[in-house]
Amino acid sequence: MSNSAKAEAVLALHRFGMGPRPGSIAAVGSDPRGALIAELDRPLALAAADGLPNSAKAYRTVADANARRAARAKQAQQQARKQQTAATPAMSEDQIQAPTQNQEKDAAEKAAKQAADAVPDPGRPIYLQEAKLRMEAALAAEIGFAERLVWFWSNHFCISANKIQSMSGAYEREAVRAHALGRFVDLLLAAEGHPAMLFYLDNLNSMGANSIAGINRSAGLNENIAREIMELHTLGVRTGYTQDDVISFANVLTGWTLVPPGADPQHGGEFVFNPRLHEPGGQTVLGKRYEQEDDEQGRAVLRDLAAHPATATHVATKLARHFVADEPPPILIEQIAKRFRDTEGDLKQVAVAMVSSDEAWRGPPTKLKRPTEWGIGMIRATGITVIDPGRYAAGLELLGEALWRPSAPKGYPDDEASWIDGIGRRLDVANNFAERISGTVDPQVIIEDVFASEIAPEVKQAVGRAETRQQALALLFMSSDFQRR
Repeated sequence: MSNSAKAEAVLALHRFGMGPRPGSIAAVGSDPRGALIAELDRPLALAAADGLPNSAKAYRTVADANARRAARAKQAQQQARKQQTAATPAMSEDQIQAPTQNQEKDAAEKAAKQAADAVPDPGRPIYLQEAKLRMEAALAAEIGFAERLVWFWSNHFCISANKIQSMSGAYEREAVRAHALGRFVDLLLAAEGHPAMLFYLDNLNSMGANSIAGINRSAGLNENIAREIMELHTLGVRTGYTQDDVISFANVLTGWTLVPPGADPQHGGEFVFNPRLHEPGGQTVLGKRYEQEDDEQGRAVLRDLAAHPATATHVATKLARHFVADEPPPILIEQIAKRFRDTEGDLKQVAVAMVSSDEAWRGPPTKLKRPTEWGIGMIRATGITVIDPGRYAAGLELLGEALWRPSAPKGYPDDEASWIDGIGRRLDVANNFAERISGTVDPQVIIEDVFASEIAPEVKQAVGRAETRQQALALLFMSSDFQRR
């Protein structure tokens, strides 16, 4: 393999994949673009996920645990009060003093907390199991282009585990992974109709003013999901929709909710359309009238948003910015958008158009990787294929990109300015990781075998002059060859 072919293979692995791992440069060979495209034909499903609960089951499991926790706390509190009453001599109301009352209250609250804490929280283990599968899939991938696309779309249609931890991993598997290489409209419908998204964007109790529930309960409309779908998931900002469009679309989506777990132990947590919440009658969105009944009205609007020209441009811009550069070439954006429009949102063909464009390969590897990408690339280079999900999740949190926990519905940013201040924390993580693996991992092997010596000369020199193997590994992990794509 020529030096130029090796350099392009390394660029392919960094820019579009998860980073080089032992043997990956040779596997990519002399046709990196063809190798990237070939990876899109491999299945994305996670076979090991068969043992994990689906999102509704996970939601019910946590809801059931919370209900048991509340019941036991209440029982313990009542028992503590009975014991306090039995142990306290009979006194008149005038004799009962505030300190005694406070002691009884504190004792009851302590007993309630101890009883509640005795019920294990199933949400965290489910979250960590999902995280383990996700990261091990990224470590096992030959290139990781398809996995990167899953990560991209999961961030595009993000939810937050801070709000709905039980469903966070299953949501990605069910709504995103299942459609990441399919049609955008199917991905859009799956994401917006998923109970996790409806929960995250507060649509569960959104009701039209003229709906049965709206009239009886005098409750209101929630515009969150309608606004985020238009602004973040499809059209993008400043693309012609108005506040009236948002309100109309929010009315269209009233009734999109989930089955309460307490009401149905078999189907709790699943999507359901509740006509009692739905605003009756037609709605006008972006100048088009929608007269459909039930949830088909919302699906019709989503299908039209998926086909809107602004959506093609918005998606193309985000893809190019994520994979190629903070300021991607306009011609690359147009090439991706054109393929999106021409194929009616065939996401596999959109990905092919991106990696087939010369514009996607011309720029030097100057784009700063996000913490998740840098972290997984660092681990891949060592040949490690199994991780401790708790340790990895803690590392991501330290670096500011906690897994499935963005601070806002727009997801984690893709520009350097948002991440450059965290370089110091990356050094802490790199040092810690280097210390743990220095006994078994040789930095020279990574340079020569994993990177095929396609490392900057000054990095090779710095690594060679390091006083310890730990220091050499940390220097290597913190180099531009690892940090940028």
